[in-house]
Amino acid sequence: MKILALEFSSEQRSVAIASIENGQCTVLGSVSETGGRSTRAVSLIERALAESKLEREEIGCIAVGIGPGSYTGIRAAIALVQGWQLATEIKVLGISSAGALASQVHEQGLRGKINIVIDAQKNEFYLAGYDLSENGFSEVMKLHLTSMAEVEGRIAADELVFGPDAGRFAKGRVLFPAAEAIVRLACSRSDFISATELEPIYLRETNFVKAPPPRLIS
Repeated sequence: MKILALEFSSEQRSVAIASIENGQCTVLGSVSETGGRSTRAVSLIERALAESKLEREEIGCIAVGIGPGSYTGIRAAIALVQGWQLATEIKVLGISSAGALASQVHEQGLRGKINIVIDAQKNEFYLAGYDLSENGFSEVMKLHLTSMAEVEGRIAADELVFGPDAGRFAKGRVLFPAAEAIVRLACSRSDFISATELEPIYLRETNFVKAPPPRLIS
């Protein structure tokens, strides 16, 4: 099965494609752009398909990073996935962007406990803790909203902090969630859902207007 992943939760948006055959996950192509709202999703998808030497019809599953992060970017990705599934009944997965970041740090070879931090606006941050081992990674501190003071306290205690907004802290390590990490995680998942069930990870009550019904992608 060919899996396409979208990761639009930060200013660095990306698309990746992988093939899973006999339990082996192989990344075929990955493209990214930094530009926030100006990044054209369809253009990134077409570039990833071209790099992977695939046609859109060969994609059997779409995995989307559901944040936390840019609500606008995540919503745009979800709307695209909803339209795609409406047209083709493709399989869909929603994957935590914080989990993707943890997997990226794990791929770098780091082991032990780390923190993932993402700007939540309103002088708050999303914070989650992970334990990285030779066997993979696991969440050891549930994602929650917190203050800058808590993040600074963890850094002062020599804890490692990663994330797209970690540069706001003296010893934070900037890392953007990548579609390649999303697609690798998707290779081991089978908890497919209807695209209408996709929702951004957002720990506050929202006042956003509900998105219009998905439209067909031709």
